[in-house]
Amino acid sequence: MVGVLGGRRRRRRQKPAATVDAALEYAALGWPVCRGAHPDREGPRSCTCDRLGCPAPGVHPVSAAWAVEASTDPDTIRRWWSAAPEANIILPTGRVFDVFDVPAEAGVMAMAQVDRAGLRLGPVAALDAQRYLFFVATRSPIDEDEWWSCRLDCFPETVEDTPGLRWHCRDSYVPAPPSLLPSGRTVEWIRSPFSTEGPVHLPDPIAMLSILVDVCGTPS
Repeated sequence: MVGVLGGRRRRRRQKPAATVDAALEYAALGWPVCRGAHPDREGPRSCTCDRLGCPAPGVHPVSAAWAVEASTDPDTIRRWWSAAPEANIILPTGRVFDVFDVPAEAGVMAMAQVDRAGLRLGPVAALDAQRYLFFVATRSPIDEDEWWSCRLDCFPETVEDTPGLRWHCRDSYVPAPPSLLPSGRTVEWIRSPFSTEGPVHLPDPIAMLSILVDVCGTPS
């Protein structure tokens, strides 16, 4: 099982020996995965993609057709990582879950508020101790006009009251543990999606959004 931060939250199963093991675990949850680029530790560029000056080294899909290619098929996943064992894992959003992406400080505050409110968190991941990813239930297409635009992924500064808050939904994606980051660290679970207690809990996005908007608008 993919490892998590903190001794108290660490599961008994060990971190996968290879990224493909983690990709297969996500697929077993019903979460489609696709191949990601990874930091170029030996070449002249920061990322193994062909883009000069990549703005997001290692945290984007390899293929422009990632939305179509994303799969839960074990044979497909094994074939992908057999050909490129160092590839990172990308999880498309807006299918099984959405993800709220906030600065780490706001993420810590949000987790504390959730605990005080007696609510139940879903999976939470950390990117380089700088960003927290909160996994929530995805929206229904019926509700689409009532939600923020996915352009928030590209233009988070357009939401003046919630600086730093990004919402990954339809046509977006996030990197998954144990993907390698340019710093040499990996994406890590703070609250893991893996449990023997039943299906993965994905909290109501409206309730989680209310808390995140509050903490992102709180002066540091």
